[in-house]
Amino acid sequence: MRHVVAAVALAAGLMAGAVGQEVQTGAQNGGQQTTYQNMTPEQRAQATREFLGLGAAPDKAAAARGAPLFQQNCAFCHGPQARGATGPNLITSGEVLDDDHGEHLVAFLKKGRPEKGMPAYAAMSDEQLCDIAEFLHLQVEEVANRGTYKVLNILVGDAANGRAYVEAHCMACHTEETFAHIASKFRAPDQLQRGWIWPARGADERLAITATVKSPEGATVTGRVTQVSDFRITVVDSAGRTHAIDREEEVAVEMKDPLAPHQQMIMTLGNDDMHNVTAYLETLK
Repeated sequence: MRHVVAAVALAAGLMAGAVGQEVQTGAQNGGQQTTYQNMTPEQRAQATREFLGLGAAPDKAAAARGAPLFQQNCAFCHGPQARGATGPNLITSGEVLDDDHGEHLVAFLKKGRPEKGMPAYAAMSDEQLCDIAEFLHLQVEEVANRGTYKVLNILVGDAANGRAYVEAHCMACHTEETFAHIASKFRAPDQLQRGWIWPARGADERLAITATVKSPEGATVTGRVTQVSDFRITVVDSAGRTHAIDREEEVAVEMKDPLAPHQQMIMTLGNDDMHNVTAYLETLK
């Protein structure tokens, strides 16, 4: 499982970058810009929910009331966390995902699906069935919304070994100034860890992917890549002009990604190295 934690960190970094592009609050109104990296856990959960289109936030108090009802009436088929047992997984159920606060599920549960082995729960009150619905929505939230994840203490590495890793693997691209006070730029160690493994591009033009595109006639366009596929590439040049160019066989494209070394690092980054570097960088307040 050498790369398991590194892969999770990469996924979190990609999510943070994607959500960060969507969620930039305050700056439009003259206030301080809030990015995904420095949000509170509650703000991250809400931002991720909106980005993924998860719908209304579940009522946690109602879900707590619904938990024992679900265990007594449903868990033997669908599992204690609704992830499936002899019956199907409800986390991906259309009946659950199409519902917000029981407006559809209550009627469905009252009727049941006897032809498929699901009993009707007509004897239960609407309030009880709503509570079961909220329990199900909370299970979906906990699976789908990374912003709700609670991170335990990750400062378990050796700072001296982390410094050695940085000196051996990072100083070819970075200087000591890069790491000066780096820990103070992040609200928590887990955000620091995501930040150094996969820095958020955000509005930092230094991290933008750029390309030089040369036509068969010799004309050259260089700029920031805003869209790329096997068939077309779109770049914005230094004057702000947008160029959409079909990638025909004679068109030469040379792309430069400042984060390419991070992509390569992730492929060999072990869990111990990751923990060690994070422990070292946390000392650089």
